[in-house]
Amino acid sequence: MNRPFHSLFAMSASAESTPSSSDIASAVLTPDALPVGTPLAWPVVDRDGTLLFERGAMLVNDSERAFLFEHFAPCRGDALPASAEAAGPHADAANEPPPAPASVRDMHLTIGASMGLRTQVNGGSPMQPCRLIGFAPNGALFVTPPHIDGHPMPLLPGENVEMVAIASQAVFRFVCTVLTLHQAPLDYVVLSAPAAIRRLRQRKSIRVNARIPVRYGIGDEGIGYDGIGLAKGISAVGLSLTASLQLGAVGDRVRIAFRLRSAALDAPVETTAIIRNVQPARGDDPSIAHGLELDHLTPAEQIAMKAYVFDRQEDLMYWSGGVK
Repeated sequence: MNRPFHSLFAMSASAESTPSSSDIASAVLTPDALPVGTPLAWPVVDRDGTLLFERGAMLVNDSERAFLFEHFAPCRGDALPASAEAAGPHADAANEPPPAPASVRDMHLTIGASMGLRTQVNGGSPMQPCRLIGFAPNGALFVTPPHIDGHPMPLLPGENVEMVAIASQAVFRFVCTVLTLHQAPLDYVVLSAPAAIRRLRQRKSIRVNARIPVRYGIGDEGIGYDGIGLAKGISAVGLSLTASLQLGAVGDRVRIAFRLRSAALDAPVETTAIIRNVQPARGDDPSIAHGLELDHLTPAEQIAMKAYVFDRQEDLMYWSGGVK
């Protein structure tokens, strides 16, 4: 599959860089400006800069165009001010409740626990997967060295790193200092005892409300995507995707691509998913909802999915049965 998204960790936009209403208004599209069955001459993005359609993509029919304008605010990607994307992801960050404090003992970390690591200096980079392989009496952690594109991630003794640890019932965020790096008897990194620990609770089979544009492709093979849908609920293993048409029968696979955004996360996910249930159109709403179970997630994508869900637990819903 192609990779249309790039991983970005946006910084908060300053007041000076926030686009004016007139700048955004000039980029807003009307339905008449989006042709059906004709390659688009420019990319289409949502008001916050999230990509909806690449340049050259085509709207399938009038229903898809109507769905697009009902659920999003389409704008010309080549005309929307660049600072709009930076301002969008964290516009509601100030309203998020503070996470509960936690201690090292509260984490209940076990050998083999999945972890994510990134340097504070390079805060714009994604979390890279690693695993916990040991503890020291003073609380220091021994972890496997993270890799980027098959090569060891460059780390220096004395630099600070941000960590995400996935325990059995929760995800924790904290900071450490790189103490030493070793190559014998095996490659490992020694980190200082965790500090500034934040705990985000996990409960079995939960999902959170969401409003995430999802690009979909029919079938589990192919290049590019066929249309756009809206994820209204998401869990660590699945999502509820609404689209203008039925994407397949129960058991069929689809290709999907979307980007997760929260107060401290901006990460792409591109994978295949299994259709677990289909809810037909109801009343005046012609949209069709699909319960999707994600598969073939990379370790980095698994971390991103769990972190997103736990970041938004103030907006949680509980699953009742299978993926919805």
